[in-house]
Amino acid sequence: MSEEVTFWILDVGYEIIASQPYVLLWGISDKNERILVVDSNFRPYFYAVPKETADLDRLKDHISRLHGVLSVDVLTKSFFGKPTTVLKITCNLPTVVPKLRNEVKKIPDIENYLEADIRFYMRYLIDNDIYPCKWYRFKGYSVSGGFWEKYNISKIYLLQSKLEPLERDVSPRLRILAFDIECYNPLGTPDPKKDPVIIISTANSDGEKRQFIAEDNDDKTVLVSFSEYVQQYDPDIIVGYNSNRFDWIYLTERAKVLGVKLIIGRDRGPPHPSVYGHQSIVGRANVDLIDYAESLYEVKVKTLKEVADYLGLLPKEERIILSLVEIYRYWDDKTKRHLLLRYAQEDADATMLLANVALPFAIELSGVVGLPLDQVLAASVGFRVEWYLMRFAYKDGELFPNREERAYATYKGALVFPPKKGIFNNVVYMDFTALYPSLMIKYNIGPDTYVPPFVDVSPENVYVAPEVGHRFLKEPPGLYKKALSVLLEKRTEIRQKLKTLSSDSIEYKTLDVRQKAIKVIANASYGYTGWTGARWYIKAVAEATTAWGRETILRAKQIAEKLGLTVYYGDTDSLFLENISEKINEFTRLVEKELGLEIKPDRIYKVCLLYTSPSPRD
Repeated sequence: MSEEVTFWILDVGYEIIASQPYVLLWGISDKNERILVVDSNFRPYFYAVPKETADLDRLKDHISRLHGVLSVDVLTKSFFGKPTTVLKITCNLPTVVPKLRNEVKKIPDIENYLEADIRFYMRYLIDNDIYPCKWYRFKGYSVSGGFWEKYNISKIYLLQSKLEPLERDVSPRLRILAFDIECYNPLGTPDPKKDPVIIISTANSDGEKRQFIAEDNDDKTVLVSFSEYVQQYDPDIIVGYNSNRFDWIYLTERAKVLGVKLIIGRDRGPPHPSVYGHQSIVGRANVDLIDYAESLYEVKVKTLKEVADYLGLLPKEERIILSLVEIYRYWDDKTKRHLLLRYAQEDADATMLLANVALPFAIELSGVVGLPLDQVLAASVGFRVEWYLMRFAYKDGELFPNREERAYATYKGALVFPPKKGIFNNVVYMDFTALYPSLMIKYNIGPDTYVPPFVDVSPENVYVAPEVGHRFLKEPPGLYKKALSVLLEKRTEIRQKLKTLSSDSIEYKTLDVRQKAIKVIANASYGYTGWTGARWYIKAVAEATTAWGRETILRAKQIAEKLGLTVYYGDTDSLFLENISEKINEFTRLVEKELGLEIKPDRIYKVCLLYTSPSPRD
């Protein structure tokens, strides 16, 4: 019997069952049940670009006969803003796509293939406009028994309708488990082939703390007991610190040595290597918090104790501090073992406290860019921006370029005005609002609007970047302009709503983290244009953006000086100015009028010391 169900998406994957792919959406229902939603109707596909002289009917017939091909359709798409004829090749299984793309590429009338490297479950999310960490409603009927018995889950539904997005801002109550391991390593770096796991410490979101301790150096019961506890507590999210690069790899290898089954996932399986260097746990989100710590530029040494101390979560002076080389000594000396146990538990506690800070941001970031929660922090900033752009490209019928290996390319960057040296009173720090994204929107800068030098176009139809002379079509709006406009509009809308809410409310805290996640992606969009690993890489796009940026900051400086304001310093998208309130108000007005951009006071310094760092020779 069909049911209507509301749920929040936690994880996504797929299984091959009886030679048929099934997309798996793991989540939490509004009744606080852990559920699995299964869709059997989606199939993988990629595109082939035929040569202009190709006979499309013959080509279509030839490709249709290849093993694994379900259908071939002739479509017109856009590629870098230009109409392009392509063959959409739908396949029976995700696993046959790599083989088929290579076969298709060898056909003489095929120029290239596109979008053959999009992971099957991500293809599903993009095509169906589904975002992780969001609420949806669907109709489906419950299934059980047979193949489905292997899943440790409350209910499994076979999807009968499209997922309908719901406007809900608050996440469900998530079960979170933090863990940390200690290994016996008398000879230096521990080796899972011979060195036991002597302690696994845990802390969870319900306030429970547990330690699994080896009997002398026999760690078999440690791994078994930990696995049993994970299944019993059934966390939605498991967090560690450097767990992708060490803890999970060590536990997995150690389990193999001991002949123990490491039962961690909701499929009763172990973690397994996945994209971006993270370990995937089926049905749960495995989040390595060291990936969050990488964004804390103020913390130079990214150890857990330094990060927890910097954030005020667990001050160093309040905890046991041990070096790795001391662990085996404290284990062997039973009079000191209690200190080691306390040290190990404090690592798990600090990880749990850090999760309370990092996970709200990661959840909102996942909902913005569309990457699953367990991948969004592990992925580089460039990949996050790219997945966001790909969703817009799909909606616009714009094909995704293939990723290519390119040499690093330099170009002229931002403009910096040397500081006036000295101590100054009453200085205001003026900051352009999202300068580079705003310039990309204003001048329609993008790979699909770029006009190469050899293309003839009326000067009235293009924007021309200062200094570098790169041209961009004024119309139609390009991919970057549309994608960034939505981001900036969403952030403005959220910030307006925040003004109406109590800062103590859950809704306020959720929306505040969301606008910060949006800001991160918007500001990273310029960096993406200069990343040689980007799918939509064109050097001219990055060069033009910085050129307009230099012109903007220079003109802003000139406006300030015409008003009689002293300019103490300028860098990229900000100026340090003499703080005379009526002149600052006029400066803000003139910048918006003459440059069409927003600049506003960010901070006011009663006293400001400016100096130039000495060179290494001084």
